[in-house]
Amino acid sequence: MEKYYNRSYNAPVLFRFEGNPILHPIQQHAWESKAVFNPAALYLNRRLHIIYRAIGDSDVSVLGYAISKDGLNISERLTEPIYIPRDPFEGVEPLQYDENQEIGSYASGGEGHGGCEDPRLTKIGNSIYMTYVAYDGYNPPRVALTSIKVNDFLQRKWVWKKPVLISKPRVINKNACIFPEIINGKYVIFHRVFPDILVDLLDSLDFDGKSKWLDAKYCIKPRVSFWDSRKVGAGAPPIKTNEGWLFIYQAVDDLDPLYHYKIGAMLLDLDDPTKVLARCKVPILEPRASYEINGWKSGVVYPCGAVTIRNRLFVYYGASDKVTCVATSDLEQFLERLLNH
Repeated sequence: MEKYYNRSYNAPVLFRFEGNPILHPIQQHAWESKAVFNPAALYLNRRLHIIYRAIGDSDVSVLGYAISKDGLNISERLTEPIYIPRDPFEGVEPLQYDENQEIGSYASGGEGHGGCEDPRLTKIGNSIYMTYVAYDGYNPPRVALTSIKVNDFLQRKWVWKKPVLISKPRVINKNACIFPEIINGKYVIFHRVFPDILVDLLDSLDFDGKSKWLDAKYCIKPRVSFWDSRKVGAGAPPIKTNEGWLFIYQAVDDLDPLYHYKIGAMLLDLDDPTKVLARCKVPILEPRASYEINGWKSGVVYPCGAVTIRNRLFVYYGASDKVTCVATSDLEQFLERLLNH
């Protein structure tokens, strides 16, 4: 039986879109026939761009692309993946790769497991950076980084920079996201090594995949006796507000016998994002809808993207490891409740 948390009237909360799920698997597309979930989101040029994790007949994770004009309803969805496994650390043999060419035909590997999982998108300057989990099917999952020029992205020229691993070998590391601004001369990256959210402050995002790794000096920990007592993980890249960086995260409670994934929120200091100003006492969204319970993994709401559109907060999440959904809230009211709760 699911554990529900006492919610006072002034607690911050997200409201599910009545049209959820906004993305379903498509049986006719072999690459996304089983699941489409854990979506990254970027609001750019008055369009909401979604890059989502897709699993199809091969059981290998690839990334698909969809657009929404209003943040809720999908107006276009591509019929082919825009990002596929290309390197051994993603479960395939190296492909012939040229940074000046678009990706070639789909390739899978890892004996039905592995690929590119759970993307997050961050625009800094003229580049869009994408972090994701790279899994080859047998080594511990690690954080990978790639990027694409904004103009290429908007023109759908999927000229992604050759990916590179940025987390340490032999350590399970997930949930990485990059802040959308350089703060005090540093790039800020959140990532997760069980059970904490780790924080890196970096001079650059230049990794060689051989000697330079994420090496967190700070962390945000689970809280004993709260809804996020077992483990916490970064959700969407933080959103800058007048009150601080709004950070959407996911967590699991040790006292929940089903270990359901729930969504929470924090406010971080604008000049020192290692400092937490406010943190919700109860989840802002927990799995209750049928599509959050009935899927490949019951009881999962898992955020990877969040944006603001016309003073409203939109959070995009995977439900039950099968479909993509969105929940919203008035931004000003949400921040006020988060600060006062």
